[in-house]
Amino acid sequence: MEAFPDLDFTRFHQQELPRRLAGGNAALAYAGANKLEAITFKIANTDLAYTYQPSLGGIDIIEGVHASTVITLNDESWQGLVYDLDTTPGLLYGNRIHHSEGELMNFIRWEPVLRAMFHGLPVYDPDKFELKDASGCSLNPAQQFTLQNTDDELRGFLDAAGYLLITDVFDEKEIQLFREQAEYFKSAAVEGDKRSWWGRNEAGDSVLCRVIDAGNRAPFKDLYSDERIKRLGRVLPDQLEPCSAVGVDGVTVIYKNPAMVEGLSDLPWHRDCGMGGHAVMCPMVICSIYLYDASEQQGPLRFLPGSHKATYGFAEAMPAAAVSVPARAGDISLHYSDVMHSAPAPTADQEPYRVSVLLSFQRKDFQHHRGDRHYNDVLLDQDDGQVEHLQKVIDRSE
Repeated sequence: MEAFPDLDFTRFHQQELPRRLAGGNAALAYAGANKLEAITFKIANTDLAYTYQPSLGGIDIIEGVHASTVITLNDESWQGLVYDLDTTPGLLYGNRIHHSEGELMNFIRWEPVLRAMFHGLPVYDPDKFELKDASGCSLNPAQQFTLQNTDDELRGFLDAAGYLLITDVFDEKEIQLFREQAEYFKSAAVEGDKRSWWGRNEAGDSVLCRVIDAGNRAPFKDLYSDERIKRLGRVLPDQLEPCSAVGVDGVTVIYKNPAMVEGLSDLPWHRDCGMGGHAVMCPMVICSIYLYDASEQQGPLRFLPGSHKATYGFAEAMPAAAVSVPARAGDISLHYSDVMHSAPAPTADQEPYRVSVLLSFQRKDFQHHRGDRHYNDVLLDQDDGQVEHLQKVIDRSE
């Protein structure tokens, strides 16, 4: 792609990367690397290799193999990491690591440090972060809004926090219609159809987690033209436009389930560009319409406020700074695709659990850098539709 010219592996490590580190990226990266083991990157079918070694206050770039963790990539995949087009989990799920030595989890832990080194993104520190608006005033990270709030109020909080909850958008009659349609898609989904995600519960049952082609039928196919959705769309950055409802990924339905032991039902910390494409996909905003209450017991979304302006690790434990966003049926939440968030397991003894309809607002110029359909398609590699947990992919790959 024209915006991403070819990089020379050796020249990058001898000239460009040292320049970026000296310009301030070294200190940013060290904030996340000070407890990490060194890592070596090699280019497949060559002798080219460079090691990244955390040192006092920075990162040393050393020619050759000097680490127990060695990741061998082809040139395209290495450049994808540098340009923030590929991610460490995306390369694992996509089976695009030619060879590895040592612990692959060390590779995953380097993700936020690589983004700091390459792009100057600060490593998110949940113990020091304070949510403030553009004028420097403190914000309540649990604040809720309604459609009576002004566009500036909605836009300001979304920009600062990376997420936003708007209450009482759809009425009970509308939500009941949405529930009926969600049940239709649930009954029609088939494992391995490439239009649904599946997992497995502790009883060994295969369970539907999401349907990704729900925009093919009313009323979901008409949601983007709803005046309330259009109004919220005007709060978003100008370069975003609603996705097409028809096809796959335009309208998605999420079904939360209890006691899941396999699959991506209870999503760990992640960003929605976590399988790749940040540089061409973000900013992107996801709109969730809640069909049932999403209390702490039903499995609400949790966010790290302001993390869309930083970088944070997929392998990190849930910090105390995480904010739960409990919602009621008829509410809507918006969140930037690159804000760190999770979808914990429901703990209630019985249904209903959280069911949400997801809409997407994406960049007008979005184009997959390899020409594929969607970055998340790497999750649908198995014939039975099961989506493996990252740890299982790591165990299988080592």
